[in-house]
Amino acid sequence: MSSKRSRNVFRQQEQANGPKPEKAYRNLEFLTSPSARSIRVLCEFEEPGARFRKLRVKDTIVFFGSARIRPRDAAQDNFNHAREALNDAKEDNGLREEFKRARHMLDAAQYYEDAALLAEKLTEWSKSLHQPKRRFIICSGGGPGIMEAANLGAARAGGPSIGLNISLPFEQRPNPYISRELAFEFHYFFIRKFWFAYLGKALVVFPGGFGTLDELFEILTLIQTRKTVKHMPVVIYGAEFWKSIINFPALVDWGFIHPSDLDLFRMVDTVDDAFEFLRDELTRLYL
Repeated sequence: MSSKRSRNVFRQQEQANGPKPEKAYRNLEFLTSPSARSIRVLCEFEEPGARFRKLRVKDTIVFFGSARIRPRDAAQDNFNHAREALNDAKEDNGLREEFKRARHMLDAAQYYEDAALLAEKLTEWSKSLHQPKRRFIICSGGGPGIMEAANLGAARAGGPSIGLNISLPFEQRPNPYISRELAFEFHYFFIRKFWFAYLGKALVVFPGGFGTLDELFEILTLIQTRKTVKHMPVVIYGAEFWKSIINFPALVDWGFIHPSDLDLFRMVDTVDDAFEFLRDELTRLYL
């Protein structure tokens, strides 16, 4: 039987039997269903890993902090608007509290500037090492606020940076300063947390809310319980803020942590102090 005739017979049989069933890995209805959750989780584990290996990413410096902290010009505009609204209003209607928050956010704009400068200095230092096996790449949660500032600082220094973005109904959107090839979008928080911890060689924590506190204490717990065998210097930035919301010594007084656990992090107030501590610790531990 000629090849042409064979193809015709095959088409006739296919038409008689109907179209082929769709392969499972092409079935989007299945892949987005609860039954395929384990596959989706595995994808968020395997795909970033493959990309990191391809791009030789092994060491990161992770920045955490509030997504709501804005650059100074934006914070100033918001403050001016809140002040004008309060001055023009005949009734309070919550405007006084809104003005108070706007004033705090204007003060917090300094953290945005400091995060960008620290990321810039760390990237410049990393580039100066000329060691292809040790590239301390800035990594953030990929969104606005302190995350954006960290990626901005790396970009100003001409270096790559990572954004581990997470899909949320509000606040979280990828910032424009992430290196395109190192931009990720996660659905599952716990897989995103894994990539923060697995590649991280140091952690810098700026003022923030629930998410920042969650990430800080999770990393401190991993270090405290020695679930991570590597050494990870932790910088907590902004003593005035942190001491006003967390009484770390009280945890020792109550006996809930050991006095030596307070040595798991360094609290600083300046970019220079943070940079020098991280540079010296990363040099001692990894170089």
